[in-house]
Amino acid sequence: MFEKILIANRGEIACRVIRTARRMGIQTVAVFSDADRGALHMRMADEAVHIGPSASAESYLVIDKIIDACKQTGAQAVHPGYGFLSENAGFAAALDAAGIAFIGPRKHAITRMGDKITSKLLAEKAGVHTIPGYTGVISGPDHAVEVAREIGYPVMLKASAGGGGKGMRVVGNDDECRDGFERAANEAKSSFGDDRIFAEKFIQEPRHIEIQIMADSHGNVIYLGERECSIQRRHQKVIEEAPSPFLDAATRKAMGEQAVLLARAVDYQSAGTVEFIVDAERNFFFLEMNTRLQVEHPVTELITGLDLVELMIRIAAGEKLPIDQSDVTLTGWAMEARVYAEDPLRNFMPSIGRLVHYIAPQESATVRVDTGIEEGSEVSMFYDPLIAKLITCGNDRDQAIANMNDALDAYYIRGVSHNISFLNAIMAHPRFIAGRLTTNFIAEEYPDGFHASDITPEDPGIPIAMAGFVHRTYMDRAARLNGQLRSHERKVGEDFVVLSGHAQHAIKVVVVAGGYEVTVNETVYRIISNWRMGLPLIRAEINGRPLCFQFDRVGLHYRLSHRGTQIDALVAIPRAGELSVHMLEKVPPDLSKFLLSPMPGLLVRCALQAGDEVKAGEELVVVEAMKMENSLRADQDIIIAKVLAKEGESLVVDQPILEFE
Repeated sequence: MFEKILIANRGEIACRVIRTARRMGIQTVAVFSDADRGALHMRMADEAVHIGPSASAESYLVIDKIIDACKQTGAQAVHPGYGFLSENAGFAAALDAAGIAFIGPRKHAITRMGDKITSKLLAEKAGVHTIPGYTGVISGPDHAVEVAREIGYPVMLKASAGGGGKGMRVVGNDDECRDGFERAANEAKSSFGDDRIFAEKFIQEPRHIEIQIMADSHGNVIYLGERECSIQRRHQKVIEEAPSPFLDAATRKAMGEQAVLLARAVDYQSAGTVEFIVDAERNFFFLEMNTRLQVEHPVTELITGLDLVELMIRIAAGEKLPIDQSDVTLTGWAMEARVYAEDPLRNFMPSIGRLVHYIAPQESATVRVDTGIEEGSEVSMFYDPLIAKLITCGNDRDQAIANMNDALDAYYIRGVSHNISFLNAIMAHPRFIAGRLTTNFIAEEYPDGFHASDITPEDPGIPIAMAGFVHRTYMDRAARLNGQLRSHERKVGEDFVVLSGHAQHAIKVVVVAGGYEVTVNETVYRIISNWRMGLPLIRAEINGRPLCFQFDRVGLHYRLSHRGTQIDALVAIPRAGELSVHMLEKVPPDLSKFLLSPMPGLLVRCALQAGDEVKAGEELVVVEAMKMENSLRADQDIIIAKVLAKEGESLVVDQPILEFE
């Protein structure tokens, strides 16, 4: 067994690998860039080596720097995590040449499976079901149209070296095909240094279901069940679960056996994932093979009881798999939600900045948090905006969902925008609860984007009652202050009004044994809690039901968040409520004549000048963020008055780019 390994990655996956290595008694080496100086993963490791500037192309993606770090520290093996160099055959070859073990598959498997065209041909030869399409390299936009017409729209254009949703476009006609080809090729070139594009028939009502395999160097290959990864946005997974609510035992077995066939065809070793598209009739087609550990591997760990990172390390050290296929059992249900620094109310634009407050849910037998950040950490524009992976499990799917809802309520993040409200909305969606999932779920259920109105409290009276509870707690504390004139002590009344938005709610708050009873619209809520002022989480029993609320003071208002909903409540005496209707509202400035940057990013294209006329639907500018190109288009005919930003300029959120006449 290795005595010391280096983790060629950052963030939550680096911390995840370090935890397993530490349990195995293996020393660890972290690498870090300028942006990650002081990051959690470098402090968790036994040693840490600086490898360069913040940009990944100058640090985490530089093979020579990783190998130099191994030599400096005496690391005998490298775990690549996922992303960065994890599926780079040149990296595996360079480590081999340096006498350093790669905790992953051999270079020939990475090469064959990492190229989507080659892998599809190999899958066909191995007897694995594949999607109809064109497996040659598309030479240009016109060739893309020719190929798409032959396959029949809709068609998926995909980067041969792609992954993570980059370099992928679904096109439904010739114009979309030409534009989609250029976008996909540009993203592929930027992300992978390889702009080759191929095409496949786009399967209608598809599910994305993948099989986890594990193979050693002694010819043993097993599959560890499946993961349902159909809840995606822009081809990036949002929610994953294991097992799938759709598969039956026969389909699971058939998919697992085909995954093993493919692994054997390339003499695969280590952890790998064979991804399939499954149609409404449970017909399944090979999509791609990821020759690395997957982001969503924890759900498989929770239902199998296996540590996949430990198995990878043992296989790389030459050990045999400790189990065979007959030993694999799937127990219970597990679910993972990806918590991102992004604003779902602004079309999921990435959010960067410092986490000024950060409280993760308490880990337990049913809750796991994989993260690489802590309070005070910085979410950088240089890397993926993933904050954490929140994983819950239960005896069945309903229990796993319920545990996820509770854990999301207890996840307190301030300083950057985050997608927890959106995750709450998905968990509460009737279609999700019923398990009627496809990769189109988010596009179909939120066609105009996500809005605050897309999720409503199951009982609107509960947040109003909680506002009354908080206010009465404040008032009772104030009434107990020392030094009051005897016989003139402050007395707290029971009648209040809660002002929230344009609504008013008359409430009564009465002290009872152990807590308060709050009456809202003739409904009585008995609230029992040991919450103290200043704590950001309010854990309470409301009519016997345990609930968790997030609490903030915003001026005179109480901000309460629960199950994805949020209210800003002002609690006052009834007379103040009567007078509030006469208060004037501040009208926000009119910004309709400006194009504002919807995200932090790089202005990669702006070919317009003052006086140019632009028709509705035409492109205005292209902003690159997180290596994804975002085309901003005119929604009506306009004339450019001023160009306020230049190509190559780094933009912040809401920075004006163009002014219109």
